[in-house]
Amino acid sequence: MGKSSDLHGNAPDKSEVALLLIDVINDLEFEGGEELLRNALPAARNIVDLKVRAREANVPVIYANDNFGRWRSDFNKTIEHCLRDRVRGQPIAEILRPGDDDYFVLKPKHSGFFSTTLDLLLEYLGARTLVLTGIAGNNCVLFTANDAYMRDYKLIIPADCLASIKQMDNDNALKQMQEVLKADIRLSIEVDFARLRSGEQMRAARS
Repeated sequence: MGKSSDLHGNAPDKSEVALLLIDVINDLEFEGGEELLRNALPAARNIVDLKVRAREANVPVIYANDNFGRWRSDFNKTIEHCLRDRVRGQPIAEILRPGDDDYFVLKPKHSGFFSTTLDLLLEYLGARTLVLTGIAGNNCVLFTANDAYMRDYKLIIPADCLASIKQMDNDNALKQMQEVLKADIRLSIEVDFARLRSGEQMRAARS
């Protein structure tokens, strides 16, 4: 029996390009959270602009979010907590709250791929190029990028769309992702989703 064209009718998008938002719905209630908030707010504003342009180009948007050890929680409860409980991460959650058309996976550890449905979702979407954004750049973004690279995804990681507690750590992570994982770290304003998708359409026409 062949594979169905979507996830039981719930994943209609088809795109070789996908935008991932990693751990942006986060209460930041931990040591270093204040510094991370300060660094992450500019990144969040760049991410929301990137997200708008992605959806305009029919590029699927996926939230890969930590479950923070709350095994009985769901993503909606995490969103509600970050929006209503006067937590440190509320401003970022307000900027980047998910829309009805966005996808999400909950992850128990650093990587968006480890023990999640992300592999399956990306397979059904047909994604081969991932645009990675989020927090922290030297932690969960880096771990997700490592796993994506080992799965032969092409990586675009806009330098102005991730943040870490310390800027030096963020810069070092970006350097590693560029040099070791062959990531394109162009600025978000230079990410042209329509052009990326036109390349996809040209390949489809030749096949």
